[in-house]
Amino acid sequence: MDVALNALAVALAISIVQASPVKIVSRQASNDTQLLTDLTTISGYWGQITPYSDNAEDYFGVQFVGLPSGCQIEQVHTLQRHANRFPTGSEEDGINDETFASKVLNFTEANPSTLFSGPLAFLNSYEYIMGESYLTGLGASTEFMSGVQFWNRYGRTLYNASVGQVSYNASYTNGTARPKPVLRTTSQSRIEKSQISWALGFFGPSFQVVPDATVANATSDFDVVIIPEGGTENNTLASYDSCFNDNIDAIGYIGDSDVYTYIPVYLASATARMNEYAPAGFQFTTNDTYAMQSICAYEMGYIGMSDFCTLFTEDEWAGFENTLDIEYYFDYSYGNPTGRAQGIGYVQELIARLQNQFITSSNSSVNSTYDDNSSEFPLGQLFYADFSHDDIIVSVLTALSMDYFREAPTLTQFPPDPDRHFILSHMTPFGARLVTEVIGCSSADPAPVQNHRTQYYPTQYGYDASNASNKFIRMRLNNGILPLNTIRGGACDGRIDGMCAMSSFFQSQEDSYTLSNYDFACFGNYTINNVGSQGQDYDGTISATGIVP
Repeated sequence: MDVALNALAVALAISIVQASPVKIVSRQASNDTQLLTDLTTISGYWGQITPYSDNAEDYFGVQFVGLPSGCQIEQVHTLQRHANRFPTGSEEDGINDETFASKVLNFTEANPSTLFSGPLAFLNSYEYIMGESYLTGLGASTEFMSGVQFWNRYGRTLYNASVGQVSYNASYTNGTARPKPVLRTTSQSRIEKSQISWALGFFGPSFQVVPDATVANATSDFDVVIIPEGGTENNTLASYDSCFNDNIDAIGYIGDSDVYTYIPVYLASATARMNEYAPAGFQFTTNDTYAMQSICAYEMGYIGMSDFCTLFTEDEWAGFENTLDIEYYFDYSYGNPTGRAQGIGYVQELIARLQNQFITSSNSSVNSTYDDNSSEFPLGQLFYADFSHDDIIVSVLTALSMDYFREAPTLTQFPPDPDRHFILSHMTPFGARLVTEVIGCSSADPAPVQNHRTQYYPTQYGYDASNASNKFIRMRLNNGILPLNTIRGGACDGRIDGMCAMSSFFQSQEDSYTLSNYDFACFGNYTINNVGSQGQDYDGTISATGIVP
């Protein structure tokens, strides 16, 4: 019943989602004191709470984006983030939002004749309407569309779809049943609901040729492994649970402290502007003004509208995004001693799948009770879909030593550099996806192709599976091709199209576990002396001597 209701809700909600996502392009510093009113532009500055849009294929600097002749994508692994949710219970997120909303409500109830004015007049009757942490309807529609797009981009060629085939078919052309694909999710509500919505898009029960008004058997074509989240169990899709030091505030929340350092840097003028419209007896703080920006983003992700959004300049929105970049860089990436440790488990699982191997024992967040058998960790699937969190994607990129992203956000500069590399709206928006493509080629050195090529059928550009013995890895982050040649050590150097020979990719990750210092980073006895990062780059790890290797 739950699945059927979700399917019907998603089918209704999907009508508001564009079939072709808008591509995000590079920004320019605005230096503009005018209030920004274009919601499309505004919503691109919301960091990890930005609505999903594809990056341009060349966004991360890879200029040759076409698939070479004689090559085809043979297997795909997607690490999929949940989509739009309500604010969480963290201090700088939902708690700060709720505190501000309560402050306004308490004041207006106690002073009914003392009014906010001008653009803030709506606060005189405002009520906070959001819940906490759960997936929203717009989030479900984003995941549904992601499943549809995954079929269109990959499923058609992986399964050699027939003309007009709009989704996965559980049967071979001779009518026999295919082995069921296995999807994985954590047990957290917004993650599991994202998996359900994504699956409805990819497997397509709500838009088959023959309608089924009951959406019966909506999940019959696939199996799901639900890995518990919220305790201390191993789970690569929620790896902070088993990395105990990440739950120590002074270690795991370095970036959160830095957020409060940067808020006054960029919001002093905006706060003074808000106070011009405040009644006597009410004083906006910079934290209040920050909450107004946050509430704008979350209300847009919930009901698609908000009166808070047009109160800020473009530079102030850029500052808002920089606070979120700060938080994630210093909580989950190179700026945190557990950054690599939190991502290394998924890296190990990815490599195990690529090498067709089970994982029978664990030295990380891998849960080997799930990964040592074919029913829960099948080998040789044409695609893998794992549903997780934004911070896991950030930590995986860190564990891979994808040094393109080793660029700490500023703690002092306003407006921030628009050309910086670590920008969450491009990395982990709602519905983000880190995709690993396994590409088979007839040549060991296929000629790069500069322009995009739509693959209408598998053999269109000379691909022959029987002659494609040369395997390559290519990775995409929200459609943008990642520069694998920036993986530390140089094993993936030599190509300009983001492809890396599979053997070279394995070589690039030979030291990834050692670099993570997993046991000490997660369980060692060490302290971080300063409140906040002070801009320190730990390279995502820490050694037993306290010295970054």
